[in-house]
This record gives sequence, C-alpha cells and structure tokens, in this order.
Amino acid sequence: VTKVVSQAEFVAALPEIVWYLDEPVADPALVPLYFIAREARKHVKVVLSGEGADELFGGYTIYREPLSLKPFDFLPKGVRRSVGKMATPLPDGMRGKSLLHRGSLTLEERYYGNARSFSDAQLRAVLPRFRADWVHTDVTAPLYAQSQGWDPVARMQHIDLFTWLRGDILVKADKMTMANSLELRVPFLDPEVFAVASRLPYDQKITRATTKYALRRALEPIVPAHVLNRPKLGFPVPIRHWLRSGELLDWAQAMVTSSGAGDLISLSAVRTLLDEHRTGVSDHSRRLWTVLIFMLWHAIFVEGSVTPQISRPDYPVQL
Repeated sequence: VTKVVSQAEFVAALPEIVWYLDEPVADPALVPLYFIAREARKHVKVVLSGEGADELFGGYTIYREPLSLKPFDFLPKGVRRSVGKMATPLPDGMRGKSLLHRGSLTLEERYYGNARSFSDAQLRAVLPRFRADWVHTDVTAPLYAQSQGWDPVARMQHIDLFTWLRGDILVKADKMTMANSLELRVPFLDPEVFAVASRLPYDQKITRATTKYALRRALEPIVPAHVLNRPKLGFPVPIRHWLRSGELLDWAQAMVTSSGAGDLISLSAVRTLLDEHRTGVSDHSRRLWTVLIFMLWHAIFVEGSVTPQISRPDYPVQL
C-alpha cells in the first residue's frame, strides 16, 4: 500500500500531531510516522519497530568518526589545540577544515549527539535570553562520567541512548502510534538483546566498510542481502524544499506573523532565517522546523490560539 502525503495534508495534520506529542519534539520524521501509524491501524493492532538497533549495535555513520580521527590521539594536547586554531581562518566549507577542528577536540567536547542544529551565533540571534554559559556539556558531562574507560564508540552510544533515543526516537514512536490506537513493540530494546549488544567489542560494531557489523552478520541467514546491505536511508521529509514554496511556506510565514512567543523567540530573526532559506541563500530547514514546532506548541498549550481538530479514523472491527 502506498500513501502519498501532500503538503496540504502535511500542514493540516501538524496541530493534531503536536497536541498528541505534549511537548515540542522537533523531528520532522514524526509526521510521516503519524501517517504510517494511521494506515497500519486500519489493518492491525500491534506492530514491531526497529528503534534502538542503531544506538545498541552501532548503526550511525558518525560512530566511524573515532576511526578517522585516530591519528590525532597520538598528538600532545597542546599540538592538537594548535591544529584546531590553524583551522579557524580557513573558509567555511573548505575541505579538511571540519576535520582539523574536530580532531583538536576531545570526544567529550565534540560529540553531543544528533540534536544540535544552531551555532552559538545563530542561537544568540534567535533567543533573546541566550546565555553563553549554557553549553551542551551541562547535559552530557554526567553521562560521559559514567562511561570513563569505555571505547569511544560505546561512549557515543551511551550519550545517544540517554539523550537522542530516550528524548526523541522513542517519544515520537510511542506518541504517534498511541495517537492512532496502535500498540508499538521495540524488540531490539529487550533486556537480553541489550545485554548482548553491551558486550560487543569496538570492531564488531563499526568498521571502515560498514555499520552494525555483528548484527548484519547475525541476520545474514534470515534477511535478504539486498535489504541487509542497502545504505542507511532514515526517514527523510522534504521540508527543505517545502519551506521554499507552497503550503508549508505559507503556514510558516503565518505562524511567525501570529506567534505570541516573541518574548522567548526573536520573531525578526526567524523571519530572516525564513527569507534566507526561501531565496536559497542558506539551508535553514532544520533550524526553522525547530522554532516553528516550538511556536505551534506554544500556540496550542500556552496561548490557546490554536485548537487542534482531533480526528479518529473509523477502524475496522476485528472479531
């Protein structure tokens, strides 16, 4: 079964989706997940899902970073810092600049998971109450303290398990399925599976050729090769294109104009981001999505200016 979601349908569903979320989770993938859950509930009551496999078995390509940055580990700390300073004057986007900068940082300094979209300068413009002393290590330092002595990939997985997985992945999966009266089961998070994954050595999770190495080997007799070895796809949503023209752009402009969250978000800065994105100057899609979802959440739960129309599809009765 194929379900094509139009821009108009996408926009119309947003208030209901944010209402079911209860909190402003800024992950565009939760919208198609909502529609998939709605379609699935027409046929079944319970579904299995793969949440947790990437965090437990090493599925994110960013987990390869310790391999590419390994040569920096042999440099004295002072030399590593100097390498980072050498990268500062290089033009943004220049090949190798990011590698030099990240190589000059410790794992605790450079890795904070998947959630950050704004630079400090962008945050300063968007948040009237921005404080430079609020840094990502406020969240990650206690978690890194728990993983002292582990291999670097395990430490990155630990960060993701207690931030990204718990605060985003499982939230959207649970809320979007429950919104459609669909029960979700996540077998990769079974305690026995977790125990096996936690004992895997570094080279059984990530190699230079693949991710989730041990899991792929274990599933070779079961899963067809064209599925097992295909590149990671994720759950992409075309907000980058839709925020440049059409119903989503119209909705975004109206949301900024009518928002009562101006004491928390600089509406003029958001308009600038929207204009730069619309004209192709920069890709601000994820940053815009973050503030727009917050504005919609604020309009529903704080201002009361948006009232979602909660729809409950007529599900077939199963006897």
